[in-house]
Amino acid sequence: MQVSVVIVNYNVRHFLHQCLLSVQAALQGMTGEIIVVDNASSDDSHDMMQQYFPEVKWIGNSENVGFSKANNQGVAIASGKYILILNPDTIISEDTLRKLYAFAEENPQKGGIGVPMYDGTGAFLPESKRNIPTIWVSLLKMLGKSESYYASQVKEQENGIVSILAGAFMWIEKSKYDAVGGFDEDYFMYGEDIDLSYKLLQKGYSNYYLATTPIIHYKGESTLKNNAYLKNFYGAMQIFYSKHFPVNYFYDLFIRLGIRFWQVLNYFRMQPTITQNKLSTPILYIGSENEVFEQLRQKNANSEVFIFAVCETRVISRFDDLDKIKKMISEKGIREVVFDHQNNPYSKIIFYMIQLSALSLTFKIHPAKSDFLIGSDSKKRMGSIIKLR
Repeated sequence: MQVSVVIVNYNVRHFLHQCLLSVQAALQGMTGEIIVVDNASSDDSHDMMQQYFPEVKWIGNSENVGFSKANNQGVAIASGKYILILNPDTIISEDTLRKLYAFAEENPQKGGIGVPMYDGTGAFLPESKRNIPTIWVSLLKMLGKSESYYASQVKEQENGIVSILAGAFMWIEKSKYDAVGGFDEDYFMYGEDIDLSYKLLQKGYSNYYLATTPIIHYKGESTLKNNAYLKNFYGAMQIFYSKHFPVNYFYDLFIRLGIRFWQVLNYFRMQPTITQNKLSTPILYIGSENEVFEQLRQKNANSEVFIFAVCETRVISRFDDLDKIKKMISEKGIREVVFDHQNNPYSKIIFYMIQLSALSLTFKIHPAKSDFLIGSDSKKRMGSIIKLR
């Protein structure tokens, strides 16, 4: 088997639904499997899986065992030569897995491989590629100086060697994952990707950033930004330094004070947003004039919904509609773009989101065979699920 995709889920049923659609499309023509490890979700994730994805392997934990342990559970039963650790709040392109597999086969000396990640507004996420967070680099980042934290020496659209990859998307050969002991389970959440990347470097492997296949990562959708988040995040840094660097009591004190400071500063910013029930208008719908379009128009009866029709059977070799879409957005004063996945492959949706990101739009997607729209208007807030019926 070529690849096993391991996804840890926690109360993000709709995002998981869309992620699995994209992974299934990407596995076409490959030998692979999908393994979902659920950390005791209280939503209907399991029912959704049984209804729409009965062929996907499911591990249901009776309690939340954390990101590291849950991923190790999934990898333990994986049969693929390669493992893809993937967040449920992501979308990958139809050719993502094939590109990663081909590159890994041609470069067996590589450790982990990451890709460029973009948030729900199409903005690049700099944590797609990072440097080793030494104590000094980490202190600077907490003070708002993040230039040395992110691997800016490798450009966004440039392939290159980097030190630290993101756990939201991490491709690695299973034998190498096992050789370094997988994710360290001392990390409940956060820091485990830094630790695993660092252990690969210590084994003499080089981690790589493959810029040719961007993905969408609705950053933070599976994590509530609250005090527990702050403690987990900064606590993970303490674990990392205690394992890999000499004891530094000044840094330990700084971390403790930093947690208190950010708890106060971020209290209001980190409150979860309520799921939206309406879209920003006017709306541009990119799809065919089908039932979804009619439902969208009825739901927004008092506002304008414009359609950019696409041919359902059209083979997309070039994205030559982009200029036409930009012109329509400008002429109609569009504020929100809705993509119908039934007519648009995820590769096309990802491309449009990135290319249109500078226009200050918001984006929603209607996943195939679903009754909802999904999106995230900011990487600092929880996403939106909008029911069509």
